[in-house]
Amino acid sequence: MPSVRSSHIDNVVRIGSSAAAGISGAGPQAIFHKSWTRCMQQHGLDPTRPTPARILPSGLVRDHQQRMDGFMRVARAGMQDLYGRVADLGYMLLLTDADGITVDYIGNPASEPQLKAAGLTIGADWNEAHAGTCGVGTCLVEQATITCHQAEHFDATHIALTCTSAPLRAPNGQLLGVLDVSALHSPEARESQHLVQHLTAMYAQMIEDANFLRCFARHAVLRLGTVPGLVEVSGDVMFALDDDGVVCGANTGARRRFGGRAADLVGQPLTQLLDIGMDALRNMARSGAPEPVALGGPHRREQFQGVMIPPRGGGTAAPGPVATDADCREPPARARDRRCSAGHARQDALDRLLGDDAVMRGLVDQSKRLVDSHVHLLIRGETGAGKEVLARALHAYSARAAQPFVAVNCASIPESLIESELFGYTPGSFTGGKSKGMKGLIAQSDGGTLFLDEIGDMPLALQTRLLRVLAESEVLPLGAERPIAVRLNVIAATHRDLREAIAAGSFREDLYYRLAGATLALPPLRARADRQFLIEKLFAEEAQTLGLHPTLHADALRSLLAHDWPGNVRELRNALRFALAQAGDRPVGVADLPPEVSSAPARRQAASAAPAPTAREAWPAAEAEEAAQDIGAARLLDALKAHRWNIASTARTLQRCRATIYRQMKRYGITQPHLQ
Repeated sequence: MPSVRSSHIDNVVRIGSSAAAGISGAGPQAIFHKSWTRCMQQHGLDPTRPTPARILPSGLVRDHQQRMDGFMRVARAGMQDLYGRVADLGYMLLLTDADGITVDYIGNPASEPQLKAAGLTIGADWNEAHAGTCGVGTCLVEQATITCHQAEHFDATHIALTCTSAPLRAPNGQLLGVLDVSALHSPEARESQHLVQHLTAMYAQMIEDANFLRCFARHAVLRLGTVPGLVEVSGDVMFALDDDGVVCGANTGARRRFGGRAADLVGQPLTQLLDIGMDALRNMARSGAPEPVALGGPHRREQFQGVMIPPRGGGTAAPGPVATDADCREPPARARDRRCSAGHARQDALDRLLGDDAVMRGLVDQSKRLVDSHVHLLIRGETGAGKEVLARALHAYSARAAQPFVAVNCASIPESLIESELFGYTPGSFTGGKSKGMKGLIAQSDGGTLFLDEIGDMPLALQTRLLRVLAESEVLPLGAERPIAVRLNVIAATHRDLREAIAAGSFREDLYYRLAGATLALPPLRARADRQFLIEKLFAEEAQTLGLHPTLHADALRSLLAHDWPGNVRELRNALRFALAQAGDRPVGVADLPPEVSSAPARRQAASAAPAPTAREAWPAAEAEEAAQDIGAARLLDALKAHRWNIASTARTLQRCRATIYRQMKRYGITQPHLQ
């Protein structure tokens, strides 16, 4: 064995030391030779020094497991079935996350000591950067099903292993992890693994599809196949649909057959993808399509058989942007195409932030023009006004949405740690640091968005370093000799007046002008004319999170409208959570509100008078004159009933803005039925 290992090491050194550019082709040999080169030249691994298995402590493993908890339950079922097919042949199974950390495994308990020694156990790190060329690590790089057989491994201690790995993707197309089937010993011929490779890829697809159905349990799902009698169980194409027949999700088979990323399909009407009319689609949804229906494929080039799986309920991909599992969240590709909700399938991420407020409309319109202009943005606003919410919406709307959004609160990180957190550090840079060093938050945001919250609290010394990063688009980790190039898109936020900080000498003026390529002034909640929209929207969101279905009593709504909200949207959310906790499923009344809200000044709660506008809310003269002209209680009530209490439609009919309708409803004490 030593001579075999020595020969293997010599081979890896010879090939891995060569330039990767000289390795051509896409076959297994080329893939693994490129990986050897990466391991030596990028990851700094030495084939002459075998690396022992790296097993993470149980606490860190739990962190990795919790991040994909819902998916793991689905994957476990598939793994158990697959293990039953391959256990007698000496194989065991691993499930890793996208970092290569093993979060689940199934193996023969009698072989546990040998499996653990080889790293085939819970918590093992199979990332290529640590373990070298291997099934999991190289699969994560190639993002395709591969078999890494015996001497194709980088580390000489692994050359007895055979490992077949298949990527596992979330409904949005992003990599979730890897399904791996490995054996401590196997026949020498690589061809002996063909059946295992087929089974691994097949079960990976089955697990993905089961997770897709879990994520879209509250949606109708159209399943397509080419074999009429088997489409219910083997159709490889699945589309999740909203009530309007718009695609909410597309599985791997759909992306493969119809081309493009999930984001290219999400938001498209199904009638544009398949040769089917809207009436026929509604009939399928109504009947559940128990029998396969013939459907033409893209441009009628392909014929499918389709069955409709009706909504099952209980899934995590609830209508709207709320999801409890990261693996079920819709893709952050282009925000205008990414989210699906009943009746609002392609609503813009930025447009979700506002109702009928002129200041917010202007801010959103300005944001849309700036978001992809490569101009750094500075958001100014009071504490709790929603600066991070706006920053995330900007990122989701941008062309960078598929890239990382990295948020840094400059006020919450201790001054002694903020430099290493932002810039990262190399191995051995300081006592207490990670042995392998750490990639800083700035580098992690490469190509995405770096959100610097409370930038006014950043220490002066660090401001100087940040200024250099912004000027040169490169970052120098602590202890490093060479900087790393980064593609920076910065959104900073503050509740402070940075000009005053500049005058006081606590903030650099040149950094201010670097960050404030454009300034977005976020109005406080008390100055927004769409407060009722926000209250109702957040009330529905918080109730949904708690699994409640209460109504909001009109008196409670008036108290919420009367409060001046010094803590802004954050205070509003807390007040609504408090009220919902008090009321449960019964209607939320004034008595359920926090004391500071329920005791708002009586003159602001009077149903017969609108709240006195602040200077920011003051109506233009023409609008004030129009609002002063009585619509009339009877006329307003008739219009509301005629439009089924749809405020927007009523406003168009009466030629008023929605805010005027709400004001007139208050004046006459008219309350929507669901708020009574």
